[in-house]
Amino acid sequence: MKVKESYICLENLKFYAYHGVSEQERTVGCEFSVTMRVALPLTDSMRSDNVFDTISYADIYKIVKTEMLTPSKLVENAAWRIASAVCDAYPEVKSVELKLLKKNPPMGASCDGAGVEICLVNDSKSMLND
Repeated sequence: MKVKESYICLENLKFYAYHGVSEQERTVGCEFSVTMRVALPLTDSMRSDNVFDTISYADIYKIVKTEMLTPSKLVENAAWRIASAVCDAYPEVKSVELKLLKKNPPMGASCDGAGVEICLVNDSKSMLND
């Protein structure tokens, strides 16, 4: 049997952060959610049942938390920093799919959130050019 793809997933992480274009958003802050899939080979850890053969999702969470605590004007910037930091920390990561939503965005609409979804491939040459 061969593994086609494998991911570490973090679903709907909640943060209170200070991202926003307006000064008020960066001062008052609001709730954000982050969902991500980190593609990497998990075959060794699936067979060994050993945490040293994988990346701990707790360690990925620490990266997300650190980047969410750094204010950005745009959620695009925060998403880029998170995905880039994961790729930088773990060369074995093939890609990072990330969704970052601002809950209750200041746009006069009733919605669950607004934000961005990005997919970064861990190829430093293509990441610098996109």
